[in-house]
Amino acid sequence: MTETIKLMKAHTSVRRFKEQEIPQADLEEILTAGQMASSWKNFQSYSVILVRSQEKKDALYELVPQEAIRQSAAFLLFVGDLNRAEKGASLHTDTFQPQGVEGLLITSVDAALTGQNTLLAAESLGYGGVIIGLVRYKSEEVAALFNLPDYTYPVFGIALGVPNQQHDVKPRLPLNQVVFEEEYQEQPVEAILDYDQVQADYAGARASTSWSQRLAEQFGQAEPSSTRKNLEQKKLL
Repeated sequence: MTETIKLMKAHTSVRRFKEQEIPQADLEEILTAGQMASSWKNFQSYSVILVRSQEKKDALYELVPQEAIRQSAAFLLFVGDLNRAEKGASLHTDTFQPQGVEGLLITSVDAALTGQNTLLAAESLGYGGVIIGLVRYKSEEVAALFNLPDYTYPVFGIALGVPNQQHDVKPRLPLNQVVFEEEYQEQPVEAILDYDQVQADYAGARASTSWSQRLAEQFGQAEPSSTRKNLEQKKLL
């Protein structure tokens, strides 16, 4: 097993950090490594907002009350970004039509690939972090806080810092339930129940709901309205 694979397989989310800054040189290495992720047609349809001031982190925490945001040495907001695309396209055409599912997939996938690279790079230097997707639930307010222009929207954030906690690696689904030979193989409900038990065994007394209950909480109700409203305001829907 290579050192890279060991690092990837050792990943855990870190939500508590020591009061210790990340040196500028390390941040630049981490962010540059993030940039090397694959990107659709090399459009690089994302931007990253680096937040280090406690004032700005506290303001974001008021919108998205995740303690990792306040404790982080650096908070990175990953933004789906077609603002540059609009400017580039305007050099060649008067038509710009970013609205729709394809543009959202391009930008969100580019941001996600970059985010994963970024987090792995940070972990390789001894830092820890957690991806925070809840910023989308306050899309309009987050967009205003960070002055996001047309054709941009918040996708997720990453809180980074020197870890002040350590957890065991959370068990994933069995490989044969997510990787299928040649064609999709639909899983029976029993596979879900089995994984519920795996997760319960891992969490122990910390477990308040099962894995499948969390699925029901997420997908058993209408989507939060803020994301759609913000996408419409930013001319992406």
